[in-house]
Amino acid sequence: MERKFEILGLCIAWFAVLSQFIIMIQNRQSDILETVVRFFSFFTILTNTLVALFFTASVLKTKKFLPKLLKKDGTITAITAFILIVGLVYQLVLRSIWEPKGLQYIVDELLHTIIPLYMLGYWYFNVTKRDINPKAIFIWLLYPLIYVVFIMVRGSFANYYPYPFLNVSEIGFKKAISNTAVILTLSLILLITLLFLGKIVIKVRRE
Repeated sequence: MERKFEILGLCIAWFAVLSQFIIMIQNRQSDILETVVRFFSFFTILTNTLVALFFTASVLKTKKFLPKLLKKDGTITAITAFILIVGLVYQLVLRSIWEPKGLQYIVDELLHTIIPLYMLGYWYFNVTKRDINPKAIFIWLLYPLIYVVFIMVRGSFANYYPYPFLNVSEIGFKKAISNTAVILTLSLILLITLLFLGKIVIKVRRE
């Protein structure tokens, strides 16, 4: 049963990411290379790709570097926390500022609603003691931190920011940093919450 959930997760996540890539290429407003860079500038895309790679590694069970990295202690909890961040930020901040239609609507819901909830459900039924190792999990905070640094540095040169709440050109550096601090704090809170919930879930299973 677990393998079926992993295969379904793999299919949903890759379909959503690849479909969004095709849509962005078809509607690009710059050259191909710049469009590809912009595509991978979205935290949503990076994190959903992590989900897709996680399920791929789980299904294939190979011993190459990337699958091994994705099977390390705490990885499932960290990825779950970050994909939930994707969903929460979208629902609270971004959903109201645009109205996708057709395939874009379907892909949008997959990336920001279905996949976050699916990953949370998968985590709930599969979390183990090794997945709630605080040291291993908190190292993953480097992921959003490095992302923000990259976006800010690149944005200062390319004048492109993937999200309005990070757009220094529009809202100023101080406000962008403030928004970043809120998101990083939310990430930390979610990680801590999953740590405590994981302990409870494991304890209930034993009983």
